[in-house]
Parts: sequence; C-alpha cells; structure tokens
Amino acid sequence: MIKAKKKFGQNFLKDKHYLEKIVQAMPKTDNMVIEIGPGLGDLTEKLLEKRRVTAYEIDKDLCEILKKKFPNLNLKCGDVLEFWQETLENEKYDLIANLPYYIATNIILKALKDKNAKNILVLIQKEVADKFSAKAGDKNYSSLAILAQSVAKVKKLFDIPPGAFVPAPKVTSSVILFEKFENSFDEEFAKFLKVAFANPRKTLKKNLSAKYKNFNPEDFGLAKNIRPHQIDGSTFFQLFSNVR
Repeated sequence: MIKAKKKFGQNFLKDKHYLEKIVQAMPKTDNMVIEIGPGLGDLTEKLLEKRRVTAYEIDKDLCEILKKKFPNLNLKCGDVLEFWQETLENEKYDLIANLPYYIATNIILKALKDKNAKNILVLIQKEVADKFSAKAGDKNYSSLAILAQSVAKVKKLFDIPPGAFVPAPKVTSSVILFEKFENSFDEEFAKFLKVAFANPRKTLKKNLSAKYKNFNPEDFGLAKNIRPHQIDGSTFFQLFSNVR
C-alpha cells in the first residue's frame, strides 16, 4: 500500500463521481493530454480512454506502479519543472490534472505562457481558483486574475470536498478551466501589474508612482484614490500601454 508523501503534496482523488465530472468537463479537442502528478492513476485511467496522455510524476515509487499499471502511458519520471523549457511538449496539448497545492500557481502560469498549451483543466485549492477567476471589485482580485484573463477565458466549474481525497486535505478544492484565446503572454505587462498591486491596500497612484513618477489616475478618468482591486483588466492594459 502506497502512502501519500507530504513533501510532494499528495492527496489522491478517489471519488469516482468527481473523477467522472472532471472527464466530462474536458475540452472537446484532439490535442494530446498532459497530466502532472498522476499519483495512483485514477484520473489517468479515464484520460487514456479518451486521448493520448503524457504524464509527469516526481515520485519514483509511484512511477514504478504506473509503469506496470499503464504500459501504453507515455510516462516521464522526474520534476516537471526541470522538463519545462520554453514549452513542455512540441505539439498542442491540454493540461488536465489534480495539481499539488504547493506548485499549482507556478504550473498554471507556466502553462498560460506556453504557446503549445491550449486548455488548462485543473483541480487546485479553492482559494487559488477563486483568485484566478476573481473579477474587479472582489476581495481576492489581484494580478493573477488579470494575467490569466488576458490570455484565457477562465471558468471555475465546481468544488470538491476534502472527503473525496485520500488523505483528506484540510481545505476545499475546485476544478477550474482556462480556455486560451491568446498565445502572447506579455511579461512586461506582468511586471507592470506587480508594481500596481505591490501594496493592495494603498491607492493605485501610490503604488505606480514608485516606478512611474508622474502617474496620475485622474489623467485617465479614474478617481484620485482608486485602489488596484477596483480596476478591470482592460483598463489596466490601457494604463500599461500609456505609461510604458
């Protein structure tokens, strides 16, 4: 019996109802599927019934199990971040995975930047899913939401309770879908947003003035005391286009 390893953030989704819901939510494409952290292979088994799958597993013990269980699986053992250069694969792919919480945000951002990643359907911590799908004015609205929504249509699909996993995590999980419509992830825009949200409690003027000395939100028809979380993504892009 394989026990989950805390250092790899392992929580195996075992509930067949939710596994089937994830499969039903898969984008209707012919792209190959990338699965990161297949674990014991419960989702992998269902994915292989639908598409070609390449899986990345960091746990050597689980790799041995997966090799025996799925001889037709293209399995790569090791840290996916060490495999990832400009793109993870040399063809179009959809990322479909139950991502370890500790690495989920990093993986999603890499896939959003990856020109070959077309859709991202992942199970992550609810708190993180809420940040990616937040709208202007929401308390958890941040640069993450703006960046994601600048290159993809973002939809939080459904939540999954802790009891659906072995072992049960301490938090609720969510399944979220990113349908990319743009391949040019703007690194300069990302840096601009980092400055704009440097201190979310401060005004936009206070944050941006640290780098853009003469920035005045009133020049763009915005209130003098407006805060970053009150501004939508398209307005942020207009600000960026003007001040850069």
